[in-house]
Amino acid sequence: MKVLVTRNLPGTALARLKKFAEVELNIEDRDLSKAEIMKLGFDKDAIITMLSNVIDAEVIAACPKLKIIANYAVGYNNISIEQATKRNIYVTNTPDVLTNSTADLTWALMFAVTRKIVEADKFTRDEKFTGWSPELFLGTDIFGKTLGIVGAGRIGRAVAERALGFKMPVLYTSRKSKSEWEKTINAKHVSMQELLEQADFISLHTALTTETNHLLGAREFEIMKKTAYVINTGRGQLIDEKALAEALENGSIAGAGLDVYEMEPKINDKLRKLSNTVILPHIGSATIETRNAMANMVVNNVIAVLENKHPEQSVNI
Repeated sequence: MKVLVTRNLPGTALARLKKFAEVELNIEDRDLSKAEIMKLGFDKDAIITMLSNVIDAEVIAACPKLKIIANYAVGYNNISIEQATKRNIYVTNTPDVLTNSTADLTWALMFAVTRKIVEADKFTRDEKFTGWSPELFLGTDIFGKTLGIVGAGRIGRAVAERALGFKMPVLYTSRKSKSEWEKTINAKHVSMQELLEQADFISLHTALTTETNHLLGAREFEIMKKTAYVINTGRGQLIDEKALAEALENGSIAGAGLDVYEMEPKINDKLRKLSNTVILPHIGSATIETRNAMANMVVNNVIAVLENKHPEQSVNI
């Protein structure tokens, strides 16, 4: 059995995999191109992929022996599920294990952008700090404000649950209300319009679909409070980045904290220059514990398929 791994993984998971299969690993610190994956994958029984790898119908067709595509991510919009299913190829992801790390980073972004942490850090390092001042880096309180959660899946709920300690009422959108969960954290199921109008913080955690692409655009930013902050640790394409930059520049909203981008790794030039925006390099799941758990999960799924078993995290078969 042969396995292609498109990027090195942390921890000891790959060592376990090498006991079951011949592993071809991309040891360079870069993404393999689509053409490279097609060339390297032609004789592979399994591919462990990153969210940044394009695994479309053409790639799948170029890999005739493929039995599983194990995505090292919760999302899998980089993979043609339809084509994989037609070929009876398992597609797996890594749910649950990165819920808490991503929820924590969402809150880190909220604090960073509201309290001007990045600006203040640079100011201090540049030796500009000459003493306390009543108006030095004035920020905004989080305590008691209204948190809006767009998409109450695992990560969205985890973010909302952390709001309890800050006595924040929670508004959320989802296809179905979650009445039992609502009671535990003072949450209310509302329409998207209501959430945009009332929330002080709007945090995105919904799946990327044709309906949610550019979920937030110029119209939505106009509806929001001028004091509102947008936080995105979900999918970059949920936001029209050009419209966001314009809203931040003209004061339609107060700020944004971003970990993902519409044309990742490219970032809108205006966003990179705005002081009311904190931008991170897609590190939502970047803790040692989480990334190791993700690596073990993808390897477990691959080993299961190589042993003619059903992978636990299959999303299509």
